[in-house]
Amino acid sequence: MRLLDLPPILSALVLSVPCASAFYLPGISPTTYKQNDLVHLDVDRLTPGLSEKHTQLSSAFSWPYYSPEFHFCQPEGGPRYVSESLGSILFGDRIMNSAFHLRMLKNETCSAVCDGVKFPKDTDDAEYTNERIRQDYTINWLIDGLPVAQVYRDVDTQTLYDIPGFALGAMNNDNPRLHNHVNLLIEYHEVGPNQYRVVGVNAHPESLGRSRRTGTGSDFTADCGDPDVPQTLSETEDTYVTWTYSVQWRPSSTVFATRWDKYLHVYDAKIHWLALVSSAVMFTFLVGAVTTILGRTLRKDIARYNRLDQLGLEDFNGTSLEEDGVVEDSGWKLVHGDVFRPPRNSLALSILVGNGAQLFMMTGFTIAFAAVGFLSPSNRGSLATVMILLYTLFGFIGGYMSARVYQYFGGTKWKQLFIFTPAAVPIAVFGTFFLLNFFVWIRGSSGAVPFTTMLVIVGIWFLISAPLSIAGSWIGFKQSIKPPPVRTNQIPRQIPPATGYLRLIPSVFAVGILPFGAIFIELFFILRSLWSNRIYYMFGFLFLSFGLLIVTSAAVTIMMIYFLLCAENYHWQWRAFISSGASAVYVFAYSLVYWAKMLSFSSLTGGLLYLGYSALISFLWFVMTGTIGFVASWVFVHRIYGSLKVD
Repeated sequence: MRLLDLPPILSALVLSVPCASAFYLPGISPTTYKQNDLVHLDVDRLTPGLSEKHTQLSSAFSWPYYSPEFHFCQPEGGPRYVSESLGSILFGDRIMNSAFHLRMLKNETCSAVCDGVKFPKDTDDAEYTNERIRQDYTINWLIDGLPVAQVYRDVDTQTLYDIPGFALGAMNNDNPRLHNHVNLLIEYHEVGPNQYRVVGVNAHPESLGRSRRTGTGSDFTADCGDPDVPQTLSETEDTYVTWTYSVQWRPSSTVFATRWDKYLHVYDAKIHWLALVSSAVMFTFLVGAVTTILGRTLRKDIARYNRLDQLGLEDFNGTSLEEDGVVEDSGWKLVHGDVFRPPRNSLALSILVGNGAQLFMMTGFTIAFAAVGFLSPSNRGSLATVMILLYTLFGFIGGYMSARVYQYFGGTKWKQLFIFTPAAVPIAVFGTFFLLNFFVWIRGSSGAVPFTTMLVIVGIWFLISAPLSIAGSWIGFKQSIKPPPVRTNQIPRQIPPATGYLRLIPSVFAVGILPFGAIFIELFFILRSLWSNRIYYMFGFLFLSFGLLIVTSAAVTIMMIYFLLCAENYHWQWRAFISSGASAVYVFAYSLVYWAKMLSFSSLTGGLLYLGYSALISFLWFVMTGTIGFVASWVFVHRIYGSLKVD
């Protein structure tokens, strides 16, 4: 997995359009080499390939590079792990050193990594490796922190771009061929006299039979075999394989700061712009509808209501104001004595709103940082690491928000609020993650998060996030609350039965589909990145889409709440949250459609993992978007009832 706050102003959206390019700020300091210096080649896990129809999940069904079944050459003294960030570990990276010895500017025509290795017939190693070849698995290497990639051509724009990894093997008439030789093309940029930097790495794997290495120690020769005789692994006889490689160094005008540009390919840019334009049209329509319809209607309603309060039920000529339609159109004013009545389960709603505010701040700042280039892919796992860090720090916002909302509702169970605000949603998320990770661990995949890493996450939550949330709740609890603009009656008003689209289920699905429409195109590319081991770096488009999501969720929820109040239903708090959050249902449904069209799993575990993570993402989406709709409706209700002159 290489797993949003915008002002609702069109000019701001236009000014942020340049962020849609693949610009980024360098995330690591460059390493400068001299001629013949050792250039490290590190190895990562083996992941499912890049075909459009995947048989596995890249993060859940990856295998360690040094799994004994593959018989890859190991460095002297055994492989050692390379230090990684928290996000890199969570997303399944397991980087280790290798037995390759690359020297700056030293070309190699044929070099053997180690002596020939044996795939014994009395083991399942050959069968295991052949099955990984059938499943289109790829090998992932890194040279100077840059992924070794294969070059692909965009069928639409005919531009060349790099995709990390190269195939473990290839199929020939249903017979798997093992790629035991790799041709490396390394591009370098000269920054000064005898000062060079690696700016590009491409691989062209081959299957060469009859490869061998002769000699001992440093005095050896290698024969890279015959390209007309492919290297195959027999499942009934012993097979000997010699791993070989060649290296060609080529100068390049690419500078270090832009060496990732070839990896950050924007797929189907026209589709992104078409989706943004259509979403912007919908955004303009909604904002125009809210401004025109609600604006004019509310002004007219408020003028009539205030006139009614001033003149009473009869005007100066003795004409009933009911004849002017004032009472008939006064549905939302009739519930002014109940509209600020605390909802049922106000504690649960306050907790969800607090966690939604925390998720909203985390998501908004993460996308903003990524859009301006602070989260470079050269820092592996930086996106996930920053998300965890921001979510932890914004625990204060979550606690403060939940306390303010609960205090406004007149809640009294403060101890429960202090405990469940930092605990309820994180426990649900971590519990689901732990259960799904258990399935990955059972299969022996390298994508399983180590237990020590889980303890680190729990420690971060327990020592930082939870105390910040409690501190925010305490400060929110201590601050005075502004009274509502109108008083609440002691006896609740009877609510007329809902009809048509104002019933719960129709209204929820009607409201939820519009916010989903603002981001569903970008959601496709996010899903492909999450489940297909591709780099997602179209944060400029995502930044704009998220802004449209915010405005659309707020506008459509406000309209629904206005119609609900006009129908004399004053239970708007939960309705606003659920209606706006209902777009999560469409997100989950879209995940199922993506599964049916783009993915296939060879085991039940793969389907369970996909459904589990999709449900988890949809739940977090529900909490965040529900909070957007609730806050927007909160502001709207206070504004319209604050404009009334009611005794």
